[in-house]
Amino acid sequence: MIRAMLRRAAGPFFILAGTLHFVIPEAYVKVVPRFLPARRALVYASGVAEIAGGAGLMHRRTRGVAGRWLIATLAGVFPANVNMALHPDRFGATTAARKRMLIARLPLQLLLAAWVRCAASDVAPS
Repeated sequence: MIRAMLRRAAGPFFILAGTLHFVIPEAYVKVVPRFLPARRALVYASGVAEIAGGAGLMHRRTRGVAGRWLIATLAGVFPANVNMALHPDRFGATTAARKRMLIARLPLQLLLAAWVRCAASDVAPS
């Protein structure tokens, strides 16, 4: 039952996450490493990737491809999380607790990838 709920929630979660790239793009542009060109375009592209992947997770025929797509997307945006952990002061992390939260985001990406993998599997939810 829990697995079924997690599977059903994954698609909408990534659709919402991707939509936020268009609603509050500046929040995402700030975390893209400064050495990358066209940071706003990268934010929009990752938003589209998350929306497409989330929608794909919601359909049995596209679930497997969407899962691989989202895991690749998570890997692609990982440098932004590393950027935040390396430069916490740029992101308002002035206390030790906030700095630890930015570091905690790094393994969170692995948890999200595991969630996607579970949601994309062909095993029937129980």
